Amino acid sequence: MYFSVIIAYYKNHQALRLILKALQAQSVQNFEVIIAEDDICSDFADQEFDKFTFKTKHVFQDIDLGFTKNATLNKAIKVSEGEYIIFVDGDCVPHQHFIKAYSKWMSPHKICFGRRVMIGPKLTEKLYRTQDLTLLNFVSILFSDTTRLKYGLYLPFSVQKRNSGIWGHNWCVAKSHLLAINGFDEDYITAGVGEDVDIEWRLTSLGLTLYSIRFSALQYHLHHRENYDQTAIQIGKNLLRIKIQQNAIVCKNGLVKL
Repeated sequence: MYFSVIIAYYKNHQALRLILKALQAQSVQNFEVIIAEDDICSDFADQEFDKFTFKTKHVFQDIDLGFTKNATLNKAIKVSEGEYIIFVDGDCVPHQHFIKAYSKWMSPHKICFGRRVMIGPKLTEKLYRTQDLTLLNFVSILFSDTTRLKYGLYLPFSVQKRNSGIWGHNWCVAKSHLLAINGFDEDYITAGVGEDVDIEWRLTSLGLTLYSIRFSALQYHLHHRENYDQTAIQIGKNLLRIKIQQNAIVCKNGLVKL
């Protein structure tokens, strides 16, 4: 079982460095890493690659048009070699057994997903300053300015069948299913709906089953100011409603322009 880990990245060099360092420290190494930069090419990502043993790739936009995450993710899917694709946001650091969890629980007709601990501003600053991943242990985060602590409990035998639940920062599916629905719908140009809620309903329409592995596929979200608002979310929800009414399971503006 081979994975492509796609990191949706935008300008946060310090966070990306921590994520790559955490991937280097994974307990299993059956993966490649693709940086999906929703911006024009930055030299930073390519400069970092030489430090790591896993295979790396870098895709980006020719022009900065604002929020084009779905288009960038589609570029990453096109160059991916993994049988399965894990999606990670560029502000979420994976636990050392993150890939191991997906290796254990994934199978062709599943969608698996996890959650994230919300690291507070003080601990985030310390992580950026020290680049010390050992700070991401349960005792340290318990006595820090961190929230959603329950998602820091590592319980590797916990899995739950769910009716919904994908969040774009931590989930996995077979690449073949993404190809079947023509990837992400690039009509979504605001954050909060298109990269997770839309892709979930289209994939489950194929008959795939959702499983929560939130206590084994752990992540640590680095603190930052919110970069989208309720207006942006509502725009996405309105578009989603139209797509569902049209039964647009295979999107027209995706991996292939139909």
